[in-house]
Amino acid sequence: MFANDASTLDEDTVADYIKALKKLFVIEDLAAWNPNLRSKAAIRTSDTRHFVDPSIGIAALGIGPKDLINDLDSFGLFFEDMAVRDLRVYAEALDGQLYHYRDSSGLECDTVLHRRNGSYALLEVKLGGEDHINAGAASMIELAGNIDTDKMPAPSFMAVIIGVGQYAYQRQDGVFVIPIGCLKD
Repeated sequence: MFANDASTLDEDTVADYIKALKKLFVIEDLAAWNPNLRSKAAIRTSDTRHFVDPSIGIAALGIGPKDLINDLDSFGLFFEDMAVRDLRVYAEALDGQLYHYRDSSGLECDTVLHRRNGSYALLEVKLGGEDHINAGAASMIELAGNIDTDKMPAPSFMAVIIGVGQYAYQRQDGVFVIPIGCLKD
């Protein structure tokens, strides 16, 4: 067995690697969002980690475009990292910060853009496809329904960020579907 075999890594070693990757600006944490809820579900407070530049992870794995097309689950994770990277920049320009939400019931929201003025938006990131868009919208609508609007406002908007498309549109349920390329506009 090799000294650097994954089965021999202890928690301290992993923590040291994570610290080094943060210092090198390879990964960046996304803090948990803690809204006022009517739900009794426990909110998960651990950060999620994202590549600052998803191409680093892709290069480290030695994969290319065809590999990603053949593994849409992995492609989706890298796409989420890219979307989070872009959304962080836009959030700062809007005097806001980006968070994520997960609770003990399994309800989650990939990103929450929370502004200093108290307004916020719920954002799901999906490569695309009607089923994935519907699942993302349903998750956000459920989360929005659990928020105690006596203690905080309802979301300003909800959106599913997708990989491809020329135009953003609003669904009948009020959720926007926005191609990542349209965010800059």
